[in-house]
Amino acid sequence: MAHFLLPAVAAAAPAPGATPAPAPTPARLATSTQAPIRLGLIEGLSGPLGNGGEAVFRNLIWASERVNARGGVKLPGGARPLQVVRYDSKGSVEESLSMLRAATDQGVKLVLQGNSSAVASALISALERHNERDPDHRALLLNYAAVDPVLTGAQCSFWHFRFDAHTDMRLAALVEVMAQDRQIKKLYLIGQDYSFGQHLRTQARAMLAQRRPDLEIVGDELHPLGRVKDFMPYASKIRSSGAQAVLTGNWGNDLTLLIKSARDLGLNTRFYTFYGNALGVPGVLGEAGVDRVLAVAEWHPNAGDMASERFYQAFRQRFPKPEDDYLHARMQLMVEMLVAAMEKAGTDEPRAVALALENLRLDGRKLGVAHQGWMRPADHQLQQPLYVSIMRRAGEAGVPHDNEGSGYGFRTLRYLDAAQAEVPETACRMKRPAR
Repeated sequence: MAHFLLPAVAAAAPAPGATPAPAPTPARLATSTQAPIRLGLIEGLSGPLGNGGEAVFRNLIWASERVNARGGVKLPGGARPLQVVRYDSKGSVEESLSMLRAATDQGVKLVLQGNSSAVASALISALERHNERDPDHRALLLNYAAVDPVLTGAQCSFWHFRFDAHTDMRLAALVEVMAQDRQIKKLYLIGQDYSFGQHLRTQARAMLAQRRPDLEIVGDELHPLGRVKDFMPYASKIRSSGAQAVLTGNWGNDLTLLIKSARDLGLNTRFYTFYGNALGVPGVLGEAGVDRVLAVAEWHPNAGDMASERFYQAFRQRFPKPEDDYLHARMQLMVEMLVAAMEKAGTDEPRAVALALENLRLDGRKLGVAHQGWMRPADHQLQQPLYVSIMRRAGEAGVPHDNEGSGYGFRTLRYLDAAQAEVPETACRMKRPAR
């Protein structure tokens, strides 16, 4: 089969709801007679949290381009390219549901979303109804970042697959590191007021009661998602509490602004975060973040082996601007696992693809992705390794790469393999379609 490389973004005139947003043009373009397999990205691409959506978009573009460069998705009728189509939800549940209707009306079978567990929950429920009502036009939801455990627990769905480690998996890794830091006596909990943030505060208390019963929680509050412009009042409360550490699941501008306010107040606290290694946080903190900001992720640029190094260098060659330095291995693995499932099933039909994804194991390192995972069939939760890392100056031992041109990067503190990071699932009662 001849190789071809197609633009991964929809280039034709958009249907209502879809936006063919521009992306850097690959150096080599050709055409294909096969219809593309469309990946419908439903994400907040504008508004206060739009930077997170755009960062996801770059990851998906790169993943799709790599698949297309090696010939596309190889199906019985001929290889087909991948094509990412953008649907701007503006971060709203209502708009996300509207975009889902637009995508399914346009025949999109594969929907991608992640930057809100509340949105993911609504999309799962809507897809359950849609797929039951219209089985000839079903769709799958592939989730790369919505981490509320209920999504693969009590709300688990045959039509939903999660490729990120969920809250309890990430939190357990952070608490494991926190349990070893006996200098921390007082902890402040702060998060975004929606399903993810609400679950995190509850689960953090439960885990800490087991691992650090001596630790005093001196603050616990939630704030509106994406609407706080000035976090100085929150930073002042943290200072007044005497906390030596803060635990937060904040992401996007809500995290950047929170840590910026803490820096401006001169707080000498450690921040245990889910997302403190990207989207402007290292650059905002600068020297104030060294040895103070920790993050948990499935990978980071200084993970250390040759596969990781090649993976990161290839991304930086594709997106050389420092501000575009936001790479997540799980998003790359998600696309590769999807392709493997479609090729195994011999089709992009959602039910067949879902069955092929179940129990799929893939070592992405063989495909240029510095990650590997196993899709647990019982609940559709990817099992994968996790890293806990700490912010350091670039160029120091273990920190060859900085983040976003900031001069600061992250060094591994703790690595957990997939078995160590796994959390048993007990609440999922999945209903599988008969046909």
